[in-house]
Amino acid sequence: MTGRWLPPEEYIETIARATSYACLYFTDTAGRPFQLRSRDEAEVWQWPGGNLEHGETPWEGARRECLEETGIDFRGPRRLLGVHFLPRRTRWPVNHIGFIFDGGELTDVQLARVRLTDEHTEWRVATVEGWRGQMRPDGFARLDAISTARATGAVAYLEGA
Repeated sequence: MTGRWLPPEEYIETIARATSYACLYFTDTAGRPFQLRSRDEAEVWQWPGGNLEHGETPWEGARRECLEETGIDFRGPRRLLGVHFLPRRTRWPVNHIGFIFDGGELTDVQLARVRLTDEHTEWRVATVEGWRGQMRPDGFARLDAISTARATGAVAYLEGA
């Protein structure tokens, strides 16, 4: 850095860049996390959500992606459960920052109405411990941390895969 003021167009070239995603964490009425299986990576289970579009807030993105991926039009309170930071890596050339919001509980009726797009092959609910054998360790650690954040009311900060 030169120590001189730079116009935003120049300054932005000197700092880290990032893309961002947002999602909603739901459980069923028994407290079991709800997840979707990725069509592209069958071993990947994830929450309804995705990358933000231009001009979209994380909250707007989480709601839009959830509606697109499941048909659930979530209108509950804006409660942040966690922030997830992924550093630049081989398959993604910039940092990636995620916002995980609390989607609350889904009733059996709401679960029966879930309709998936071609992005996912199925949805499932299981206890947190039941997910352990179904997920990669990094994904399970994220699920466990977000489940704990919901239970304790403390926002989780996660780094890495």
